[in-house]
Amino acid sequence: MDLSIVLSILLGFVVSAVAGRLLIPVLRRLKAGQAIKEIGPTWHMTKQGTPTMGGLMFIIAIAVVLVVIGWKDLMAGRLGGLYTYLFALVFGAIGFLDDYMKVKKKENTGLTAGPKFLLQLAAAIVFTILLRNEGYLSPDLYIPFVNVTFQLPWVVYMVFAAFVMVGTVNAVNITDGIDGLSSSVTVPVAMFFTIVAVQWDRGEIGVVSGALVGGLLGFLIYNFHPAKVFMGDTGSLFMGGMVCGLAFALDMPLILILVGIIYIAETLSDIIQVTYFKATHGKRIFRMAPLHHHFEMGGWSEVKLVVVFTSVTVVFCVLAYLGVANRFPV
Repeated sequence: MDLSIVLSILLGFVVSAVAGRLLIPVLRRLKAGQAIKEIGPTWHMTKQGTPTMGGLMFIIAIAVVLVVIGWKDLMAGRLGGLYTYLFALVFGAIGFLDDYMKVKKKENTGLTAGPKFLLQLAAAIVFTILLRNEGYLSPDLYIPFVNVTFQLPWVVYMVFAAFVMVGTVNAVNITDGIDGLSSSVTVPVAMFFTIVAVQWDRGEIGVVSGALVGGLLGFLIYNFHPAKVFMGDTGSLFMGGMVCGLAFALDMPLILILVGIIYIAETLSDIIQVTYFKATHGKRIFRMAPLHHHFEMGGWSEVKLVVVFTSVTVVFCVLAYLGVANRFPV
């Protein structure tokens, strides 16, 4: 692997880990504690008051890597990595505002759904236009494994892209429900995009995705069970923005179906549960939704859940790699 990518991962890890040592005491002093939903597992109430907004660790780490390691790319006008980071940063800012409102009100409610959706939709549209204008994105949807593409009209593609981006970001957010889950699941996803970026000679994208790998590993020092800090919506929305941003920056959005299998399963379990509950006037399919709570209520420990869900993601990332391998330059 390219030296700059290795350095991106290492620097991302170091900066995130150091930022955690400095940030967590500050969050405690500010009393930026997470409010826990009463509708969740009862034993989660012991986590009440754990500092939130810890996602700032890897957000800062990626910014440092982007400037230090990615400077040559920026000066050369290769801006795909920067656009991806800024796109994710918009979502992180939305999450930060959400977290701030939760901390201020001391309850687990932040921004209302309407304003949040409109902000996310605007970010998705602007990002799609930027990628198109810079030559990173085409309206040709590539289908993994079969090595075929089909072209959509740009207007249709814009609608598709906005739907996928907003859906992906919120699916990642839903996955952030137990210690270390969403960050652990996202590490192999980010590693997949890093490897693909290197093989497609998109080093500017690989630097940012590599920084995400390192930043999340540094964050996991403090977030693995029992968590000393939560990423909050600040981190989960930013992370979701990075995941879908990388997929679109590499012009392969359909690959999210494979690498994001856990995000999809978590979201579908929530939708199915709510729909069935309303249709049957109170009956449930899952013990509790989203899916990680179903297994948790069945006796799985948080560590077991993280290991299993991450392992499933690794398998699907390997499948995704095989699915796009025929696009790699010989």
